[in-house]
Amino acid sequence: MTNDQPQSPPSPPHPGSGQPGSQHPGSERPEPPSLTGSPFDSDTFTSATFVTVGRGPHLALAAVWLLTRAGMLLLLARDDLGIGGVGREVALYQYWYGKFADGTFPPGDVTWQYPPGAGLVIMSPGVLPWLTYFQAFVALTLLADAVVTLALARADSERLTHGAWIWVCGLPLLLHLPLARYDVQTTALAVLALLALGSRRTAAHQLGGALAGIGAMVKVWPALALIGTPRGRTTREAWTAAVVTALALLATLALFFSDSLGFLRQQGGRGIQIESLGGTALAVARATGAWPGEAAFRYGAFEYVGPYVSTLGHLALLLTVLAFCWLLLWRLTARRWTPATPLDAALAAVLLFTVTSRVISPQYMIWLLGLAAVCLTSRHTVMRPVALLLLPAAALSALAYPVLYDEVVAGTPVGVTVMVLRNGLLLAAALLAARRLWTSTATPVKE
Repeated sequence: MTNDQPQSPPSPPHPGSGQPGSQHPGSERPEPPSLTGSPFDSDTFTSATFVTVGRGPHLALAAVWLLTRAGMLLLLARDDLGIGGVGREVALYQYWYGKFADGTFPPGDVTWQYPPGAGLVIMSPGVLPWLTYFQAFVALTLLADAVVTLALARADSERLTHGAWIWVCGLPLLLHLPLARYDVQTTALAVLALLALGSRRTAAHQLGGALAGIGAMVKVWPALALIGTPRGRTTREAWTAAVVTALALLATLALFFSDSLGFLRQQGGRGIQIESLGGTALAVARATGAWPGEAAFRYGAFEYVGPYVSTLGHLALLLTVLAFCWLLLWRLTARRWTPATPLDAALAAVLLFTVTSRVISPQYMIWLLGLAAVCLTSRHTVMRPVALLLLPAAALSALAYPVLYDEVVAGTPVGVTVMVLRNGLLLAAALLAARRLWTSTATPVKE
């Protein structure tokens, strides 16, 4: 049985039964829904929360988007919250832009740790020459944000805007950081890829695969958008398009720019970033006097240096491999696919790779919020509680950087507490996502 076919429609009412849905004389009345189940799985949460009828809710969504983005722009213009300097990353992008103008990827630059496709995003502000690089970058980031919002609002099933609201209201929880990182553009590629894969048309599957392939060449993780494609024609079409597009883009960039694979040298030398789960474990150990290491600025971020750091880094890599093996096992074992399965699988996969990573930068939350928003466009998703866990995790990420970053670097009780709470939520979200994905698709149905 192929999983490319949609689920069977409900059976029509019996002829002569009167109004649709009416009962035959003497038939039993349906039992009322249980009031003891999880609120996340209830019809109330699915069909009554953020119900949209007509244009009103879409206008409300647009108004909230404008207000929140104006607030984010104001914060970015001031850029003095906490340690300040969030916008300095764009200045680094502008420096790299100059290197690309010379026909090379940043040679020997330890801060360049991105696949070659990222160069396209870094060079994109050049299409707006009447603006400064900073202004053009922020304008294009807002454009990508608006595209994601429109795509989510259009894709929401049953005139519900759960997904669009999660994105519109969740992104400002990260304050102004999303406007000064290119992760919104990367997330847009993954979101559009997943939405395209929901179509039944071959061209849409190929488009989704191509977008995922481009995303993988920009920041690797969008390749995971294809982990849950239904077996059969959809998988063949999407994965073939992704591989062909990625290889074509890599070859083109290698033809026009030198040192296109130089990022691999920098990535291999990364240690344990202070905001990762491993970093939080070291911070707790240092706070209790059990570990004598310290934080140092390396590879463009603060990392822990000292005994056992290398071992912990190897353990993180092992856990990433185990997460990948679990995803392969899930794919081989899964027997039931719903329209939401590709979306749910993408979120679970990126969560697993995030919590096992040696680096969890605050902008990683942009990816997770985008994928959670896509999941909530489908009434079949099992990721609603996971999406809700990500909202406080995003707020805590902004508290950790930039608001209390000095405390986090110093390893004070406040800084350690913030990181324990944020990473605890991410770990809980990852484990819950994996469990719900497995039980909804691979666990045998009880008779």
